[in-house]
Amino acid sequence: MSYVEVPGANVPIRMWADPASVEDVAMRQLRNVATLPWIKGLAVMPDVHYGKGATVGSVIAMHGAVCPAAVGVDIGCGMSAVKTSLTANDLPGDLSRLRSRIEQAIPVGRGMHGEPVDPARVFGFATASGGRWDDFWSRFDGVADAVKFRRERAALQMGTLGSGNHFVEFCLDTSDAVWLMLHSGSRNIGKELADHHIGEAQKLPHNQGLVDRDLAVFVSDTPQMEAYRNDLYWAQEYAKYNRAIMMGLFQEVVRREFRRANVTFDPVISCHHNYVSEERYEGMDLLVTRKGAIRAGSGDYGIIPGSMGTGSYIVKGLGNEKSFNSASHGAGRRMSRNQAKKRFSTQDLEEQTRGVECRKDSGVVDEIPGAYKPIEKVIEQQRDLVEVVAKLKQVVCVKG
Repeated sequence: MSYVEVPGANVPIRMWADPASVEDVAMRQLRNVATLPWIKGLAVMPDVHYGKGATVGSVIAMHGAVCPAAVGVDIGCGMSAVKTSLTANDLPGDLSRLRSRIEQAIPVGRGMHGEPVDPARVFGFATASGGRWDDFWSRFDGVADAVKFRRERAALQMGTLGSGNHFVEFCLDTSDAVWLMLHSGSRNIGKELADHHIGEAQKLPHNQGLVDRDLAVFVSDTPQMEAYRNDLYWAQEYAKYNRAIMMGLFQEVVRREFRRANVTFDPVISCHHNYVSEERYEGMDLLVTRKGAIRAGSGDYGIIPGSMGTGSYIVKGLGNEKSFNSASHGAGRRMSRNQAKKRFSTQDLEEQTRGVECRKDSGVVDEIPGAYKPIEKVIEQQRDLVEVVAKLKQVVCVKG
């Protein structure tokens, strides 16, 4: 489908979703965003749903301003995926050992490494970091004083999955080639930075008359904006390195478990889906905030995951400027976590994840496939934004 325009106060709301299917609270959030004085455009992805502060699945383009709540509290959250030389024929009948090895290598939930991971010992990380690792940590002393003392924890959480909808997956594509995929962000340090700056923005005089205090912004040429952008870009880099280290650890597990196969890996595909980017449209420099959306410029590779039992897509962007070169970040939830827990049982989870080696207990019922929108429909609704490169189906899923 192409987009549908819904009237907004200062800009039209371009929607790659059926407006009638969007929750009332999410539509209210979108209309509130369209009232912001600094806004120059608003695009809505097909996985749109209500989110704290701002709608998940929204792309907000502003001139001279940025809204920290529209980035979200998991700054830099995103995906990484890599195709391997393994095929389905290389896999054992029982994948429980592989899942166990992944969980041993990559701490999940609130887990941390016992000591900071040495990036020099992580497979492929030197290429992923581009030699900027030391420079990255040296800039930590420049982040907000409110979180500086968390450096030790941030170092121990580097290379960890987290909880919620974060995951590590071992997948097969339609040609039976094996892919490795994972989803995570900037861990607790990113959340602390986000919470700090959202609070700072809400105190500023120019935000007192907004229709929603969660839409408080920083404006250009102010010390508050300078401080936020410094911390924002640092947290986005943290998230990128976090995924790169996890992917390296994941690849090491696979190399050990399939030693006889001499596994090789294609270049890693990686993309943020909660972040800010400086981009230019129609001759104007804009700050583009993607919350639950990926960049889909012409030729850009991206990853659009479904749920823990349905599969995911590797895509290539078509460069549609009407969406500010964006696409969805996943299937998107169709019910809240609490609703999912009330509606579904562990038996439902077992049925909906049949054939996948994964947790099937009450702790992950809120991540059941039935709580998410159908990924195939979400892909179909953005055929003018991306083209499908590969369709993946997980056979192992490690949830946070």
